[in-house]
Amino acid sequence: MLGSFNLDKTYHFLLVVLAFLLPLTVFGGNLVIVIICILWLISGEYKAKFKIIIKNKLMISSIFFFGIHVVGLLWTEDLSWGLHIVHKMWYFIGLLPILYTIVKKEYIGVYISAFLLAISITEVLSYLVWFQIIDSFKNATWWNPTPFMSHISYNPILAFAIYLVGHELLFNSKMHLFKKCVYSIMMMTMSINMFITGGRAGQVMFFAMLTILIFQKLGSHKLKAIGVIFIVIPSIFLTAYQTSDIFHKRSSEAFHHILNYEDNKNTSSGQRITFAINSWEIIAEHPIIGVGTGDFPTEYNKINQINTPELPNTSNPHNMYTLILVQLGFIGLISFLCVFYYQIKLSFMSKNKLIRDVGLTLPLLFLIIMWSDSYLLGHYTTLMYVFFSSFLYKDFENT
Repeated sequence: MLGSFNLDKTYHFLLVVLAFLLPLTVFGGNLVIVIICILWLISGEYKAKFKIIIKNKLMISSIFFFGIHVVGLLWTEDLSWGLHIVHKMWYFIGLLPILYTIVKKEYIGVYISAFLLAISITEVLSYLVWFQIIDSFKNATWWNPTPFMSHISYNPILAFAIYLVGHELLFNSKMHLFKKCVYSIMMMTMSINMFITGGRAGQVMFFAMLTILIFQKLGSHKLKAIGVIFIVIPSIFLTAYQTSDIFHKRSSEAFHHILNYEDNKNTSSGQRITFAINSWEIIAEHPIIGVGTGDFPTEYNKINQINTPELPNTSNPHNMYTLILVQLGFIGLISFLCVFYYQIKLSFMSKNKLIRDVGLTLPLLFLIIMWSDSYLLGHYTTLMYVFFSSFLYKDFENT
């Protein structure tokens, strides 16, 4: 229907724009996604696209995971909330397979560069607010300077960006001196930015990312890698703890509230513990197929009124695993974990160092931070996860 050459160039342009807009704007990112999807739908060659998708086990597991949510509507009582959750999950059946069929391996470097450029702009704005050179705007305040999105999304995205910069510094032997200096400054300033903002899950992700990066660099010398980790991680933590007011405050609060849970149930950390305890009572009653895609709020409210009526109800337990277990039981959880299993498996099949390492790191980091929130329900983190997944696990074994 459309000229293939022009279509390929158009896709390339749109994907680069999407990579750039991903951490900057919901509307802009969604607009590009809509354009890509429309072009994909009207461009024909559906059999060829279908064959590309079904050859990849990650795509199949992604579609199956979405399908479980649709099937879960059959035994849900709150159909409207169930449809809301299904809508949130459309990335796994819609966007990921579409992007997978149009990404090109020769442009991976461009996609990553566009993403890092946008993060750099965000970081500069964050510092400008923090130094009070410009006034607070949107989500950015002097105390917690996270432009364009809340710290819940900003810090995990920043941590992944730091990993990409760090990996380039450590493994790109062809990097010329000027670029190496620029990337070194980027890694240092991004790492500082991590601790002047308030996203604790992203900060945990940062330390996990550094651990993975050190093992990837020193993997053949495991004792040396462990030694470096035991020096670097505590040093950064203690430095940030002593120099960053917000990191000091939020870290101390988290430790205190967790250790003294009974007296701090109505705090951010305390509520997460309560959500987990109450949710597991629901899981124990519906372990196999859950309560249905849309019934988490209803069922949680019931158990909350019995166990902890003084605490607020919730529609999200701030734990992706708990949410899926309540909604879809262990069948749903297995389908969810299969997505990450195939990501890890496929990453080892690539002969390209960048693709193999980043392809392994992306699922590992999300598996960690999803203990603290439902990061595959939020726009920014889900889009980042899906966008990078679309090209990290394609058939690049010969690259």
